[in-house]
Amino acid sequence: MKKVLWVCNIMLPVIARELHLPYSNREGWLSGIFDQMTTGDTTWNAIGIPREELELSVCFPVNDRALLQIFTVGRTTCYGFYEDLNTPEIYDKDLEKQFDAIFAHAKPDMIHIFGTEFPHALAAARAFGRPERTLIGIQGLCYEIAKVYMAGLPDKEQKKVTFRDLLRKDSLKQQQEKFYLRGKNEIEAISLSGHITGRTKFDRTGSARINKEAVYHSMNETMRSSFYEGRWSLDGCEKHSIFLGQGDYPLKGFHFLLQAMPEIIEKYPDAVLYVSGNSVISHRTLKEKLKLPAYGKYLLKLISRYGLEDKVIMTGKLTEEEMKERFLRSHVFVCASVLENSPNTVGEAMLLGVPTAASRTGGIPDMITDGEDGILFEAGDSKAIAKAVCRIFDERAWEDGKTLSERLSENAAKRAGRVHAGETNYRRLLEIYGSILGE
Repeated sequence: MKKVLWVCNIMLPVIARELHLPYSNREGWLSGIFDQMTTGDTTWNAIGIPREELELSVCFPVNDRALLQIFTVGRTTCYGFYEDLNTPEIYDKDLEKQFDAIFAHAKPDMIHIFGTEFPHALAAARAFGRPERTLIGIQGLCYEIAKVYMAGLPDKEQKKVTFRDLLRKDSLKQQQEKFYLRGKNEIEAISLSGHITGRTKFDRTGSARINKEAVYHSMNETMRSSFYEGRWSLDGCEKHSIFLGQGDYPLKGFHFLLQAMPEIIEKYPDAVLYVSGNSVISHRTLKEKLKLPAYGKYLLKLISRYGLEDKVIMTGKLTEEEMKERFLRSHVFVCASVLENSPNTVGEAMLLGVPTAASRTGGIPDMITDGEDGILFEAGDSKAIAKAVCRIFDERAWEDGKTLSERLSENAAKRAGRVHAGETNYRRLLEIYGSILGE
């Protein structure tokens, strides 16, 4: 029996539901792989390891020490470890002791760490101490993010500190420094891993700079299950609506999109921008005003400067189904980040066939071919964003009778269907496990 232990960033939704606990869908795509690993067929696969000879166990962070116990969900053993995810820049050496205990009970032949951005990734790699049997998956690269975190904000805005920032010790400069600290832990975690999974030239090059000896395994991601059903249509969307998946810190480029809006509105006066996730611009009450961060105040300044008060709609955090509905109702999805590896929002939008415009940065060019299944623009260029959005809004038909948005939609759905095919990616994961366990 070969034993694989997952080290996850969250309690998987499928596990939380079984335990009647609240959960986040932030990495809900893992549930699909979990289902396949735990309830899949028992036939011999291409790597020669029978499914019944792979035993999976899972560990994840909890914020309640009462949950530091061993759970059983179906045939899977689950472990909680205590970690304060609100301070991911602080390394807690006690995590290593917790992993010592988990490894002693689980006795894994290999560990698979999903992501590098939290201290537990480094703690698990240190405690396990077997690089040749340690696989770490690259989601983003914190040390690269830290370098461009300010995303072109004016120097005077970078230095501003609000009451909220002072109280929480969380100014923009401090936020950037936290990413540098996370990047330091990330670099060590990657250096202690003999195997890397990634899917872009960006993460391959970035991880190789840290650990050139590690074996790099290409593997695409499987998206959340609901995004494999449903299809965007021009007639079914809200014409001239723009959707931004997140905008609560500079890296995501919300300010660039605001700067692009006047040019978009000049051509399409009914254009409107929807932004999901945490709102950093809510200021209806005194309490909300006191909680405004410096970045939120800068965004409000841009909104006022360009007269966008009625053009920006903050949706708040969305459930998986609400996110899907917002995608399908939007005329265009924009990823304005100054750096991303392979954002799941882009993958989900493309699966649904939502016309997408995204920054030509990081690993995004590996996801989108400009002009074929999406539009790419230079990161941080508000005029280029406006031009890309207006191109997609243009409803002039091509020779085949389809608009550009319809052509992009059709091609994006086909490409994403291949790239994010759950069964293909699952078999690839098993191949990787087989090559590591075979060593």
